[in-house]
Amino acid sequence: MKEITIWHNPKCSKSREAMDILTQNGCDAEVVRYLEEAPNKQSIQKVLKMLGVAPRELMRTKEELYKELHLKEEHEDEALIDAMVQHPKLIERPIIIKGDKAIIGRPSERIEVFLKS
Repeated sequence: MKEITIWHNPKCSKSREAMDILTQNGCDAEVVRYLEEAPNKQSIQKVLKMLGVAPRELMRTKEELYKELHLKEEHEDEALIDAMVQHPKLIERPIIIKGDKAIIGRPSERIEVFLKS
């Protein structure tokens, strides 16, 4: 089993940058292309717990879809998680998971610090 997992979108420059950092640090990461294979509710809940954040903090709130779905007005965590399951494009990227901890790799400088922890 690989020690590092990354939720990756190859079209995203920050996500590609994270992949480069992992490679430069000799990490053989499991790559989850979450837009192609959307995470289920339990996976998102697990990542939220690892991150120690509320669902909205994992969301791309500037995404047009976020506005179209009127998620700013949504106050139920379950509804926000359900929106991410149905529309993985709303999930912030990249997410790097190591053991029982995770980070959102923005800014990318956080990734190297995280890898050394």
